[in-house]
Amino acid sequence: MRRTYFLIAVAFGIATAAFAQTTSSDSQTMQSLLTEVRQLRQDLQVSFTRMESAQILLSRLQIEQVAVSRASQHLDDARTKLAEVQVVIRSETAEIKHYEDAPSNGENTAMAEAALNRAKSDLEASTNLAQQRQSIETDAELQLRTEQDKLTRLESLLDELVEKIATPREQPGRVPR
Repeated sequence: MRRTYFLIAVAFGIATAAFAQTTSSDSQTMQSLLTEVRQLRQDLQVSFTRMESAQILLSRLQIEQVAVSRASQHLDDARTKLAEVQVVIRSETAEIKHYEDAPSNGENTAMAEAALNRAKSDLEASTNLAQQRQSIETDAELQLRTEQDKLTRLESLLDELVEKIATPREQPGRVPR
């Protein structure tokens, strides 16, 4: 009978030892899985954050492209208007030269003098307008450069973000897949 008790005690002892090892192994496996799930969750959060940033940057990029297009159109308009005024100035300058070079007759002198004064007055007004249009053109060029710089910065940020998204970060202890 002692033998039977001894065998039963040994059998329970082995079973208890084996059960304790299985529990320890299961606990380690669960802990490992839990760590992996937490890491995956963190990686997903980082990915979602980057994707949201990319969407925001794309929206800002589209808005800035419209702003650059608008500034470019404004500059083209300013240049066209300045060119028109410069054509008028050349025409008025030629008209003044014509009146100054024309021989003066006694009867046409008063009319020629009045036409010359009118042409000089028109030239002065056109010169003032040209200066204003030149200023507008300069402002438009500055605005276009500013908008292009903003667009370039946004493109750089987007390139950096795309690079971050494309290159997974490697962590110690993790095997790249």
